[in-house]
Amino acid sequence: MSNVDIIRHVYDRFMHGDAAGVLAMFAPAIEFRLAEGHPYQPDGQPWIGADAITQHFFMKAGTEWQDWRIDVHTILDLGDAIVVEGRYAGIYTPTGRTLDVQICHVWRLHGGKVASFHQYLDTANLQRVMDTAAGH
Repeated sequence: MSNVDIIRHVYDRFMHGDAAGVLAMFAPAIEFRLAEGHPYQPDGQPWIGADAITQHFFMKAGTEWQDWRIDVHTILDLGDAIVVEGRYAGIYTPTGRTLDVQICHVWRLHGGKVASFHQYLDTANLQRVMDTAAGH
C-alpha cells in the first residue's frame, strides 16, 4: 500500500466512524497535532500515541458533531510526507452552528505507518462555531 493509499484509507475509516481502523494505521508513538487555537487542543501541544488521541480527540469530537465530513480536494504526494487540502463541514450540536472551513493536513509516514499528523485550519471560524472564542 502506497503512502497515498494509506492516507486515503485513514480518511475513509474516519468518515465511517471507525476510530479503531484509523488508529491501526498510526505508529505507536504518533505525534498528533491540531491547529494552534483549536478548542480541543488550545495550547497547540501534540498528543503522543493512540490513547491520548482517543481520550482527547475521538471521545470528544465523536459525540459533539452531526453530519461531520471531510471533503478532500487535493492530495500531494511528497514521498514520506503527504499534504491534503480540503474542507471540514458539519453541525456542532452543542451550539447548532454549521461549520464549513478550509483545511490543510500534513501527514508524515515511516515504515507504512503514520508517524505524525498536523492540521491547519481557520481556528477563529471553528471557535465561533463552537462558541469558544470568548472563553466559553
